[in-house]
Amino acid sequence: MAATAFLTVASTCAMVAFVTHTSYWWATGRRFGAFAEPLKVTLGNVALARWVQVLDNPEHHEEAIRLLRLYSKSQAFLESIHYRDLTLADFTHPTPRRVVEVLSALINFLLYRHDKTELLQPIVSESSDYHERDLELKARIAQLQKEIADHELAEQMEEPMAQQLEVDVNALQQKVQVYNKQQLALRAKAAAISDKKEEIDMKVKYKQLCVVVVQSIEPCAFGVSSILITQADFELTKHAQENSKLRSKLVKSPEKVQRALEEKKSARAKLKESEKIATQNAQEKTGTLEIRNKAHEKLVKQHSKIQDVHEQLAAAKTVEKEVKTRKAKLNDESVSVMSFEAQIVEWKGKVHEMEERLKAKVKERNQIIADENQKMGALSSETEVKLQCLEPREKKVEAMIAKASKLCSETASARTSATAQQQKIHAKFNNIVKAFNTYMDSVDPFLERVEEATGRGMRLCSRSVCRCCNKSHAQIQYNEQEVKG
Repeated sequence: MAATAFLTVASTCAMVAFVTHTSYWWATGRRFGAFAEPLKVTLGNVALARWVQVLDNPEHHEEAIRLLRLYSKSQAFLESIHYRDLTLADFTHPTPRRVVEVLSALINFLLYRHDKTELLQPIVSESSDYHERDLELKARIAQLQKEIADHELAEQMEEPMAQQLEVDVNALQQKVQVYNKQQLALRAKAAAISDKKEEIDMKVKYKQLCVVVVQSIEPCAFGVSSILITQADFELTKHAQENSKLRSKLVKSPEKVQRALEEKKSARAKLKESEKIATQNAQEKTGTLEIRNKAHEKLVKQHSKIQDVHEQLAAAKTVEKEVKTRKAKLNDESVSVMSFEAQIVEWKGKVHEMEERLKAKVKERNQIIADENQKMGALSSETEVKLQCLEPREKKVEAMIAKASKLCSETASARTSATAQQQKIHAKFNNIVKAFNTYMDSVDPFLERVEEATGRGMRLCSRSVCRCCNKSHAQIQYNEQEVKG
């Protein structure tokens, strides 16, 4: 697998080198342009365009793109394990040292991962019932969600009743306001009636006083001549005027006065009865208002109690949920405590067993060390004998290394001479190409005339010449690649 991978990498690198080399010749201009001018003449623009399309075909670059993708993925993975020295040359031109370095990094990571998984395996085995607990919790969550949905549905069902109660409460509040206004109006009427009553009482008292004065004045009028006057004339005249005024106001018949008094008494009794009726009506209305106010207060209290009950229900549900969750946590903790206690007992037994095993291992190690020391003594004696035998072989190996170094120096000198000769040949080839181009530039008008006469024959000759040029140019490129390799 490694050999096939390296072969594919080598083929892609060769293709990339060929593409870069041809693009270099294409981009630098004059040399490739001078070489392509006869191709335009012989092949034509259409054939040259096809040749360029073949060169620019993306299918020829698939292997290089795959190599770059593999390099990016491997670089990302190695960077994740803190190895950042990977380069593209490790894929294109791998060396044994670099391959060993990368593989050692991967093996170290795998060993580290294996050790960590072994350390975490007891924890994973302890949490083996994690899936079952997850399913139980999911079922519990689904049940709670169902209960929440039922509660919301019941709340939606009771919402019209609550809205109706709110409407009734608002209507009662409006009625209470209307009754309060009526009560204020009735109180104003009662105050007006009480004022009228006081005025009537004052008038009745004034009339009674007038009657008493008239009754006291009549005997005095009959006996004025017999009473001695001791006051001044001014007072006498004044009293006489007042007496005359009072006499003009007096009623001669006492029956009329009694009738008037009886009528006034009956009117006064009627007013008192009407006042009693009005006070009774006012008391009845105030009683109804008080009853309605009390009913309104009771409704408000009931509404507040209902809200408090709803809040208490919500709080009780939350408390129940918390209690259930805490009970579940306590159960889980008790189970975990029991498991931990069992594990502690197991670990104590294991520790005792490990101590006994360690003692046995120490004894075995001491015995093995004694045996190995004896073997080491025997091996040291054998190695001394073998080293004495290997000294002449070392001398022979040193002589072979000296010969190999001489051969390497000779090959290096031969390689330098070959590269110099190749450079000379390349320069000669460039000179020949330039001469050929100048010759073709001078012969072009002549060839055009001959082409008109000869037609296809000259085209075949020119194609054979171009093919020869292409073969020579490809041979030079192959030689350059060998020298670089």
